[in-house]
Amino acid sequence: MFRDRIDAGRQLSNALKEFKGGDVVVLAIPRGGLPLGRIVANRLNAPLDVVLTKKIGHPYNKEYAIGAVSLEDYMLSDAVGVTKNYITEEVERIRQKLKLRDSIYHKSKNPEVLKGKTVIIVDDGIATGNTLMVTVELVAKKQPGQVVVAVPVASKSAIKKLEASPHVDEIICLMVPSVFRSVGMFYDEFYSVSDEQAIALLEDRETIDEG
Repeated sequence: MFRDRIDAGRQLSNALKEFKGGDVVVLAIPRGGLPLGRIVANRLNAPLDVVLTKKIGHPYNKEYAIGAVSLEDYMLSDAVGVTKNYITEEVERIRQKLKLRDSIYHKSKNPEVLKGKTVIIVDDGIATGNTLMVTVELVAKKQPGQVVVAVPVASKSAIKKLEASPHVDEIICLMVPSVFRSVGMFYDEFYSVSDEQAIALLEDRETIDEG
């Protein structure tokens, strides 16, 4: 268990010490990944950026991910029985939201160059892994030197997907529990992170007690 995202970020950064001093970029998945990403980036003396992806929810259960969308791509994983029209409309709707969020996050900060770098993708946890798989594919198109996925907790099925990906060079995961219902069940406090907080963390304007 983790007390909160700050505690998880501290523990995760300890597991990533080997990357300190390298040519590293930390990519956090908004918004929950930003508190962890800021701690990891600070401790590794590395720049922090965000990578924007969002799940496609099932038409009858929006919380159930049938795929994910990025600014440049989308991926389906479990869309049996879902109409092509629904997929097309959802991809377009979600992509418009991502474009807006990208303009907010990168208003005063250009995206980091990833080519040839060690890219560490950080989130507060992985449930299905579908969204993260799209993230990994998106990052791979930027030609990084290597891709590391670093999270405090993930489901067994998500880890299997990442292990099967040709784009993931290393996985750092502190907990892979046998029973996994949600990321939040492994945190004592799992508060929402606002866009304002996320941007402040990205721009290093919000102070975190790193312990």
